[in-house]
Amino acid sequence: MSDIMTATEGSSPVEGPRYAIGIDLGTTNSVLSYVDLQQPDLLPGEAPAVHILPIPQLVAPGSVEDLPQLPSFQYIAHEAELNEGDLVLPWTNQPAAIVGTIARQLGQKTPMRLVASAKSWLCHGGVDRHAAFLPIGSPEEVSKTSPLQATYQYLCHLRDAWNQAQPEHPFASQAITVTIPASFDPVARELTAEAAGMAGIENLNLLEEPMAAVYSWVQSNGEEWRSQVAVGDVILVVDIGGGTTDLSLVAVAEEDGSLVLNRIAVGEHILLGGDNMDLALAYRVKAKLAAEGKELAGWQIQAITQACRDAKEALLSDNDTEAVPIVVPSRGSKLLGGTLRAELTRQEVSETLVEGFFASVAVDELPRQTRRSALTQRGLPYAQDPAVTRHLAAFLSRQQGANSDAGAEDFDPLAAADPLAGAAAHSFIKPTAILLNGGVLKAPRVVERLQAVINHWLTEADAAPAKLLSGIDLDLAVARGASYFGHVRQGKGVRIRGGLAHAYYVGIESSMPAVPGMEPPLEALCIAPFGMEEGTEAAPESGEFGLVVGEPVHFRFFSSSTRRQDAVGARLESWSDDELVELPEIQVTLPAEEPRAGEVVMVRLVARVTEVGTLALEAVAVDGGAEARTWKVELDVRNTGAASTAE
Repeated sequence: MSDIMTATEGSSPVEGPRYAIGIDLGTTNSVLSYVDLQQPDLLPGEAPAVHILPIPQLVAPGSVEDLPQLPSFQYIAHEAELNEGDLVLPWTNQPAAIVGTIARQLGQKTPMRLVASAKSWLCHGGVDRHAAFLPIGSPEEVSKTSPLQATYQYLCHLRDAWNQAQPEHPFASQAITVTIPASFDPVARELTAEAAGMAGIENLNLLEEPMAAVYSWVQSNGEEWRSQVAVGDVILVVDIGGGTTDLSLVAVAEEDGSLVLNRIAVGEHILLGGDNMDLALAYRVKAKLAAEGKELAGWQIQAITQACRDAKEALLSDNDTEAVPIVVPSRGSKLLGGTLRAELTRQEVSETLVEGFFASVAVDELPRQTRRSALTQRGLPYAQDPAVTRHLAAFLSRQQGANSDAGAEDFDPLAAADPLAGAAAHSFIKPTAILLNGGVLKAPRVVERLQAVINHWLTEADAAPAKLLSGIDLDLAVARGASYFGHVRQGKGVRIRGGLAHAYYVGIESSMPAVPGMEPPLEALCIAPFGMEEGTEAAPESGEFGLVVGEPVHFRFFSSSTRRQDAVGARLESWSDDELVELPEIQVTLPAEEPRAGEVVMVRLVARVTEVGTLALEAVAVDGGAEARTWKVELDVRNTGAASTAE
């Protein structure tokens, strides 16, 4: 009996490209890996070789090195700051943007000119991602860029590095997979695809980062992956990146005598990751200096955050380094008596991360919401509770019914109606295996604490401890898995079934007489169910709706990460805040044939999921026959509104 599922269902073999390229477009670092799609036939169960491209980049003015990672930073230099020959790269004497290691190094000295966390800004619905406002909070004299443009510049550097290394196989002609957080909404997915298109990527696929980590685990273990899991296992994927904590569940099932992997749940978008940890370490350094009577200004804390990131990475690595010096920049010898020095020790880093971000909590301890000031500075919507373990408890509690289709014994339909109500009674989905990804999880104490907390929850619920899966490079796994995914799309290897990570709904206003002080009741119609595959469409089997054309109207869309049982056409008359989350309202005027502005046209609805996971809703007139007019409503990435077309 073969345990390997051939990836034929839902895949479309790629023809033409020589290589499958995988790009981990990370908040802190970006990585490019590749697989040769024309290598000799592999033995049954044998995984293809995955290679990491060394990325030439400036590490100091006039100095270029090949490194496995490209730091995802851009530096906006002053016109007189660098000399003419300081920025020469193998493929250009004058790059359009200063990115990579040199950007991070220069930004430590002048943080107001450093663009960081562009990926986090790319998924922030509260700002115009095309607008130039980064570096955030910098003076007017500093030139600005947009989250989209910064993302484009990182992709351009990776593109140019590839073309310099493989001139006979141009980047634009390869099959390219770019990874994104599983929690990215359709707008953030579309923005990522737009940046990729600007960089010349035509054959694009988007892959969720936790799934890329699982693909890397499968590829790295070869035949041995089957010995680590069995039918009925539920794998909890904990991916802690530079900007986000990404949580997913993958179920191991059997189909036609073969093992299959099904992505059954993803977490909400949690802006909590390495950036938060770096800032926490910076404040620890601030406290040490304050104890010596030395106070730091806000800009100095921002500057040493970059140094703390480097110290964290050095001290969490498996080496003999016990302490890393931290140099605090100053703006003159009269300020604080000149340059200040401090240090971070391995013990201090472990304590800060373990106790601050991986606290020992019960499974019913959910993320804390603090009282907030009415006014706040412009910034990213970071998670208010820094404890990853509390967010993990909330995720497992909300997803207690995620494996119900597979006959999970602990599925409680009453608790599923109110996903968090049964947490205190241990009503949570119980993983049997854990796969970790992210550089911070290289620290043994962090891994030990995280595993201990999860297994304590399981023991309290009379469940077996979860085993820790092994065999991936925590820094490179996402990129490696992305290129292996390109191999899988050739119809080979092990495919993880997933599709949409959320179910999507559109609001349908009820027809009723006007009542003073009361809005017409709203129903939520499921237009795209959980797990709907990319490149497919769905339409309710029955049901016609009135579409107002020729005058301004608004669409209300909703999503759910827990209502995975709803089929296309399911209509909800009521729901709780935990079940459905309302997306930004879409305002649009749909074109009408003059002079019938304001007419109500009877239509049927069709939802389409593109190859990159974005969602479009089409309304097709029911009385037009073969020439029926079609109105399309899709997310407009420029203003988080809508674009409409009539066909």
